[in-house]
Amino acid sequence: MTKYNIARCMSTQHPDNVQAPFFSDNIVMEGDDEIKEAFYSFSNLNIKEQLWDCEGKEVDNFVIKKLLTRYSSFFRENHLGKDVFMLLRVPNPEVEKNEAKILFEVLESIPRSFDISNAIYHDDVAPLFEVSIPMVSSSKSLIRISEYYKKYVSGKQNISLTNGDIKISEWIGRFCPSKIRVMPLFETKSAMLSCDRITEEYINSQRPEGYQRVWLARSDPALNYGSLSATLIIKIALQRIHKLENKLSLDIPVMIGAGSAPFRGNLKPTNVANILKEFPSIQTFTIQSAFKYDYDSNVVTKAIGQFNNSKRDVPFSVDEEALLEIIEKTSVRYQREIKDLAPMINQISLHVPSRRKRKLHIGLFGYSRKTADVHLPRAIKFTASLYSLGLPPEILGLGALDDRDIAIIYRAYPTYSEDLADSLKYLNADNLKYFSREVSESVKRALNISGIPTDKEHNNLTSDIMEKFRKGKEETIREDIVKAGFIRKFLG
Repeated sequence: MTKYNIARCMSTQHPDNVQAPFFSDNIVMEGDDEIKEAFYSFSNLNIKEQLWDCEGKEVDNFVIKKLLTRYSSFFRENHLGKDVFMLLRVPNPEVEKNEAKILFEVLESIPRSFDISNAIYHDDVAPLFEVSIPMVSSSKSLIRISEYYKKYVSGKQNISLTNGDIKISEWIGRFCPSKIRVMPLFETKSAMLSCDRITEEYINSQRPEGYQRVWLARSDPALNYGSLSATLIIKIALQRIHKLENKLSLDIPVMIGAGSAPFRGNLKPTNVANILKEFPSIQTFTIQSAFKYDYDSNVVTKAIGQFNNSKRDVPFSVDEEALLEIIEKTSVRYQREIKDLAPMINQISLHVPSRRKRKLHIGLFGYSRKTADVHLPRAIKFTASLYSLGLPPEILGLGALDDRDIAIIYRAYPTYSEDLADSLKYLNADNLKYFSREVSESVKRALNISGIPTDKEHNNLTSDIMEKFRKGKEETIREDIVKAGFIRKFLG
């Protein structure tokens, strides 16, 4: 639907993997490992875009220089900024106060990266021209970044420091590009359901040329409202964005931020056909670490090829009013069940190993999530914790559904039973006695929707984890969590 070269896949730095990539000396990736990762994604996996998280003191603002100089032969044939792309995710100053000034550092690095690229390619193609801002709830967040860049980054080249003196551009050189694209990342229910209004306000203010990208989260909405609700919210958002495209006669390519775990989107190499069927209007799919490193490389490259060879289409038509009712009732039930589970989740999450050393995207409530007045770990550790206890989190909240709801869900979400089956393989029925009656009711409803034999090896591991946890013998729980992750092919 878009004539512009916008990637079908974007490699990200989400640490949901069990296995370490071959190019990393340690299981916990850091520093130059992520430079190697970007090159590996471009050169070996044929992914056309790489996310670069610009949050945290260890962020490397010289990534463009390192890529172009270390892998010069590849980038001579694959022009950075035209054939392959880097997307910068910057802090949101309205939410991440302690990280706010990092935004300015990142924006200032864009012209410097242009100079490095220009010296190599001898053209005016910017290697960095787009940033994404998380936790967007207002168009003002986007407009401020766009205007700041135009006025105080590239715009300063046109001023003189003293009367009668030369312009800064004559002293330092020109500052390119003159403007940047700003992509919103919508993460809360209210923001996602308002994504069309917020995007339209930004478009009317900044008049982006040709297209305006939008990013819809999948993991954090699942953590806050439940997995089913997260998908249904996205379905409504996609329909509203499509209507906005028609209204403005402007391409609005959408990216979805999903991971390999069914709870985080079921976006894994063996499920590409269903993902494309379920989300035909999505332009860009995030390829997270478990997708890249927990499957055979041939399987991964074949899956990337499926995405790259597909074309964006129109979204499913959905009954928004009916879906909103289901979202409300299941999210209330989900949050109630989570409140009971929170102490267990938080304790188990301490044993979930890290896979990245530096800080990643901070999120709406800092390093933890606050749902139903309880604090939770980040989405990946949350997911890993419940799977490790034999309770796939996709199940939670489903006890609120009746048969009429199920029929409505299938019309909007045709592959729902298959996604649910992928998670139910890891249900440990023997552990249900340790959870609340409401959780057991949700499990029963899930099994009525999609019953499937469980994985025996995973079942045994989660029984061992639960027993060790209950007896306070937690010395080897981390080892068992990793073993279970190997079976699932994702950590969390």
